[in-house]
Amino acid sequence: MHEVPWKEILHELKKLGAGCVLIQSPEGLRKEAEELARFLGENGIEAILHGEVNYGACDPADREAKLLGCNALIHFGHSYMRLHLEVPTLFVPAFARVEVVPALEKNLGEIKRLGKRIALVTTTQHIHKLGEAREFLEERGFKVVIGKGDSRVSWPGQVLGCNFSSAKVEADGVLFIGSGYFHPLGVALATKKPTLAVNPYSGDALWMNEEAERLVRRRWAQIAKAIDARRFGVVVSTKKGQLRLKEAKRIIKLLREHGRKAELIAMDHISYSKLEGFSFDAYVVVACPRVPIDDYENWRKPVLTPREVELLLGIRDDYEFDEITGVERNEDEPLGIAVHGVRE
Repeated sequence: MHEVPWKEILHELKKLGAGCVLIQSPEGLRKEAEELARFLGENGIEAILHGEVNYGACDPADREAKLLGCNALIHFGHSYMRLHLEVPTLFVPAFARVEVVPALEKNLGEIKRLGKRIALVTTTQHIHKLGEAREFLEERGFKVVIGKGDSRVSWPGQVLGCNFSSAKVEADGVLFIGSGYFHPLGVALATKKPTLAVNPYSGDALWMNEEAERLVRRRWAQIAKAIDARRFGVVVSTKKGQLRLKEAKRIIKLLREHGRKAELIAMDHISYSKLEGFSFDAYVVVACPRVPIDDYENWRKPVLTPREVELLLGIRDDYEFDEITGVERNEDEPLGIAVHGVRE
């Protein structure tokens, strides 16, 4: 189902002189992770499989790798993210073995409704097929724009669950290639443009704007529930790619300036069940924006994003999706290695 560059990984590990590695993978790539561990073992490198849930390149297990005595980490299934890491880390995307052009051809009529000038975006799994998709669409008269994005993304046209900068280009509408709802939903919210999601696995196409409107209504309901809240717990993540301490302190300052009480809470895996003992009236999650949006039904108290706090306090009027933007770093380059890249 996915392309795994076994020999390239082995080559990079030998260059590093790594005798023991930790392999971190999302749940959908566990079988490939097992095969990789066996392959490395056959070539003289001890491999340990990481069993915890992985949320993306923002959540590398480099600290665990160091603790286990590994001298390298393989972060499997996600693209390179610029982070300061404790051991050399190989970011291995694992591209999907599925063609995208047949699904585009099937849904050409729907794609035409986006307009002549369309922005083309996808996730890591299909980024290697973006050139083929662009060629197909341009041959049929479309002007295709592939945004570069900011420093948080690895390739032009790539979107993350927390970053849609590559979709923010001059276009009539946005075409997303991939499966699932969250990424194209985020695109629709971030760009406020007509957004069509084409699934290369099923061949289905889905317009996202009505779903985006429904989500915004649900978020306004969360904001309304927090209107009378006086005490806020502002939750910051200790995951390296989600650590937004400066933003969390900004939100605390805003809340206090508007007569609310606020305290900072630091967590690794954020869930309401861990917070039950606190007496806060509402929470603000300053980490992955998927936590308050995907999991809000599991929270007994209102849970907001930083931008929703600004709506609550009357600082902004228009709803905007919370994103984690790329930031250029001045510190030494991290020990991250992009493996099997198609970086432009």
